[in-house]
Formats: sequence, structure tokens, C-alpha cells
Amino acid sequence: MELAEALRHRIRTIPDFPKPGIAFKDITPILQDPPLLRRCVVALGELFGPEAFDAVGGIESRGLIFGALIAQESERPFFPFRKPGKLPWRCLRESYALEYGENTLEMHEDAFTPGSRVLIVDDLLATGGTAAAAARLVRRGKGEIAGVAFVVELAFLSGRGPLLGAGIAENRIRSLVSFGG
Repeated sequence: MELAEALRHRIRTIPDFPKPGIAFKDITPILQDPPLLRRCVVALGELFGPEAFDAVGGIESRGLIFGALIAQESERPFFPFRKPGKLPWRCLRESYALEYGENTLEMHEDAFTPGSRVLIVDDLLATGGTAAAAARLVRRGKGEIAGVAFVVELAFLSGRGPLLGAGIAENRIRSLVSFGG
């Protein structure tokens, strides 16, 4: 079975979670299927090719899982993007807008060597604010964006817009499976 179709088959939709009107895309069944998870991790790493990136940054929370596995598979260093107060070392911080309010993302100031080409990984592209904040952090750390990779894209939410606004080229934003749009 083609990977996108296999992922579409395993991702379950949870209605009205976390609030009424939201159709949450749950990737937990992918994590419970080791052969599919492996195919997913390999495919994410191959979206740009392992020679295209020097380090992998995973966005909290499920992006940490996929990012760490891609880094291991490609034998590249891994670092996390976390919510405030979760990282023990000196951090760079970047705030970003939410539908109702603001949030902040952090990474260690020495997460990667300056000049590194960084692959940013998350499980889902929705509105794009978190991934755009991660991209700004990479640039502030003097890194280059090799690409931004997602398992799932909710195209109807136009999450590519903030990423394009953060200076990421369209061909550097990729996902394995897309819903809507």
C-alpha cells in the first residue's frame, strides 16, 4: 500500500477534541504500528535527503518522537524545540500568535553548530505558527533551514502561509499526507 494511503488509513479522526467543532487527527495508531512508523520515519528523512541536513530539530510534543527517530536513522544530531521552562540550559525564545493569545517556543542556544542546515520536524502542520517560530529560532541560532517536514498537513488551515512569511521556500515545506484543501 502506498505510504500516504497507509497513513490516511491509520490516522483516526476524533470529533470535538480538544473542543467542539475540532476534528482532531490522531497519529497515535501510527506509533502503535512499528513497520508503518519505520516507513514514515524513513520517508520523512528522505523528503529532502539526509545529505541536505546537518541536524534535526523536533517540535514538542509529537515532533520530538519523529525528529529523534529521523536523526537516529540519518545519524545526525537531534535537538528539541520545547515550551518555556522545559529545557535546563540557556535558551533562545520565540513567541508566536495563537488564535486566542500567544505562546512561546525555546531551544538551547547551543542546539547546533552555527551554519548548520537544520531539518525541522513536527507531526502536524495546522496553522503554521509553531513551525514558523521554530524556523525563526534556527535563524537566530545562525542556522539554515534545510526543510520543514510534517507527517500530516491540514491544508484547509493554510499553515504554509506563516512558513512562507518566515522566509521558508515552498519547496522546503513538505508533508507525507494532506487532508482538505
